[in-house]
Amino acid sequence: MPPRHSLPEALLATLSATRGRSDRLTHTEHLPARPARYSPWPDSIRPEVVAAAHDLGVEQPWAHQAEAMNLAKTSHSVVIATGTASGKSLGYLAPVLSDLLDGTEARNGRGATALYLAPTKALAADQRRRAAELAPPRVRAALYDGDTPPEEREWVRQYASYVLTNPDMLHRGILPAHARWSTFLKTLRYVVVDECHSYRGVFGSHVAQVLRRLRRICARYGSSPTFLLASATTADPAATARRLTGLPARAVTEDASPRGPMVFGLWEPPLTENVGEHGAPVRRTATAEAAHLLTDLVEQQTRTVVFVRSRRAAELVALQTQDQLGRPLADRVAAYRGGYLADERRALERALHTGRLLGLASTSALELGVDISGLDAVLMAGYPGTRASLWQQAGRAGREAQGALAVLIARDDPLDTYLVHHPEALFATPVEATVLDPDNPHVLAPHLCAAAAELPITDADLELFGPSTGPLLPVLERRGLLRRRGGSWYWTRRERAADAVDLRGSGGSPVQIVEAPTGRLLGTVDAAAAHTTVHTGAVHLHQGRSYLVRELDLETSVALVEPADPPYTTAARDITSISVLSTDTSIDWGEGRLSFGSVEVVNQVVGYLRKRISTGEIMGETKLDLPPRTLRTRAVWWSVTEDQLLDAEIPPDQLPGAAHAAEHASIGLLPLFATCDRWDIGGVSVPLHPDTGLPTVFVYDGHPGGAGFAERGFRRAVQWLTATREAIAACECERGCPSCVQSPKCGNGNDPLDKAAAVRLLDVLLAGAPTAEDGRTDEESNPGKGGTPAPDGAGGPNGVAGPDRLGEPRRAGEADSSDEPDGEASAAGEALGDGEGSTGGQGSTGGPGGPESRNRAGGPREPGTGGS
Repeated sequence: MPPRHSLPEALLATLSATRGRSDRLTHTEHLPARPARYSPWPDSIRPEVVAAAHDLGVEQPWAHQAEAMNLAKTSHSVVIATGTASGKSLGYLAPVLSDLLDGTEARNGRGATALYLAPTKALAADQRRRAAELAPPRVRAALYDGDTPPEEREWVRQYASYVLTNPDMLHRGILPAHARWSTFLKTLRYVVVDECHSYRGVFGSHVAQVLRRLRRICARYGSSPTFLLASATTADPAATARRLTGLPARAVTEDASPRGPMVFGLWEPPLTENVGEHGAPVRRTATAEAAHLLTDLVEQQTRTVVFVRSRRAAELVALQTQDQLGRPLADRVAAYRGGYLADERRALERALHTGRLLGLASTSALELGVDISGLDAVLMAGYPGTRASLWQQAGRAGREAQGALAVLIARDDPLDTYLVHHPEALFATPVEATVLDPDNPHVLAPHLCAAAAELPITDADLELFGPSTGPLLPVLERRGLLRRRGGSWYWTRRERAADAVDLRGSGGSPVQIVEAPTGRLLGTVDAAAAHTTVHTGAVHLHQGRSYLVRELDLETSVALVEPADPPYTTAARDITSISVLSTDTSIDWGEGRLSFGSVEVVNQVVGYLRKRISTGEIMGETKLDLPPRTLRTRAVWWSVTEDQLLDAEIPPDQLPGAAHAAEHASIGLLPLFATCDRWDIGGVSVPLHPDTGLPTVFVYDGHPGGAGFAERGFRRAVQWLTATREAIAACECERGCPSCVQSPKCGNGNDPLDKAAAVRLLDVLLAGAPTAEDGRTDEESNPGKGGTPAPDGAGGPNGVAGPDRLGEPRRAGEADSSDEPDGEASAAGEALGDGEGSTGGQGSTGGPGGPESRNRAGGPREPGTGGS
């Protein structure tokens, strides 16, 4: 075996030299090793904690850890934003545990208290183990989540000094019952918010309001805790921490931990002999390519995690790898994803940690800080959506200063293709800022109701919750949700207000997947994804086994499945319409116009396709009758005039294909400029939209009230649409392919598409665009606050969510059940994403994956002329 420091190079060389793969490696980036920088233990850290750290092999903290410890003792909020495996946990645990030791001689054995928040239960469980290793016995650390037995919960409330939970449990279980937590909250010294970069979009906005509610309740009991946040490397982490907590924060960003050398490869799968829609060339899927590479790595006893974009992909990669390996190595490969039962996930984590498993295909559920140290390689089957997530996933390999290999395998779509041929977009570009908007009225309104149910809201609370609070309170009163009495606002309903808030945007109660012959619970799926992933007739995979969905009962939230081995996968189809509710701002781009505002999207799953596994051939379509869902959200859109179309030499018969192709590609490239992935957004292209009177392309947030992604696209429109134009023009195909303008979610069957006309269309649009040096629009400072309520704003009466499920997202899901994003893959979970639409007739619009599109003035159009 080669020396350890050359292992990554040797592994990549072996992979690229095998089976004629040399032309698949498009770029290799060598990241040098970095030595450690140490600092003495701060005097504020108790000797017992230092002694425990010594027992764990930590003689001195790294410099950034010591800096965080010192800042924590100043009562300033602190965010530690350093790389993966940089020891952020010690940076906050040492000061927290030192303070918790004070007063442990009290009658209940508890002095100061601390609360730890993790985005997943798995991470909280892992952190409890770390705290137990570092804490003296009299510091009582305890988990408090949905798996905590009822008989243990009272003990946690009365005696635990370090409670580890998640935002969901804080929101539903702790804050509404704050009186039962009064002794804990009175002495609350610290709140730790781990992996805070994952709180983005609508989920992050919800968590920000939960933290404001926590601060308000703490003040009621006389405490003012210090917030300690841990984050992956992001742009401006101090600003992110302030948006999340509402408090100023000091950022620790100089990473002093040692890092072994990393070799980072960009990999493009080969073209296959198959052809796609309209004869387009098709590349091998990223998941199939990942399974081949994982097979080779496991055969070399290389401990590897493959990160995939969907639950189904995790199952497929594991299954294909097992088939290629055979016994006994096949037993050392498994899948890991959300939807598994807790015991299954814990067993897989232990097997990976101990080395019993050599290969694991995982959704982003393992991206966060669960300890899986000792990995040699990470494969990423598709760009994970943000550079922050890319580096977080890559950083899971090479812990303890060993060398590591990371490989990004491109999916056959415009963004991934662009990235593997433009390495500077990954390696020479800073990571993104985290986007969240706590002032979004769809987020804020239900949290005001929850807060009023906890304690009456007074004028003193207005600043805490944000500038939209004052205008929203009378709206909620008019709708009978709040009542003003004696200068305070009170919750009026008998039901729990917190139960109406869906933090993760899952769209309601999870749907249980039950094996019909045995009654065994296989797992769950978010309600928002159920329409597209477990509809009647869908193929469902679980731990390598195939099932057919016999029935989806939306009333009982149960999908009955039975074992089957069909030769096909399923892909849902839907129809979508879009209308403009209000325009916040518009900018003239020469004769064209760029706009940002509120829209309403109506989506309905109407059927599904059966695709042959071996070739992707469409075997047939089955109709479904599922209820429509309505989304009021935020969008960016651009329109061109008839004169511009004449200048671009685009006749009327080419316009639908030109707009459709430009829309597909622009959705694919927006994640470069907004902290989102393709699943967070949707799009529609319309040759003549009735609300604009012009040919128009829409890109919208797949979340009620918006998530800030379309707004970011508006702000960066010149750069975004320029990159879109370049990506289309640079593709070597003749008429359009999945690498440039085709979409796997297109309900129109990617028809019509006109690649050459799309380039001309974007050229004529960009010719009138602003020419600022940074490529941004004139509205970079503020294109219109996404959350300001208005009488006719998005989201129901008076711009807020409906009364029955306050703020509950009502979204359409993804089109292709074989590639839906995992519920843990993004803050939004399964959004109304990749709703790419075109029109062949006036006013018709398209949505995520539908075969036909609904004309706003009439019914569905025929397949091929409606939306995609």
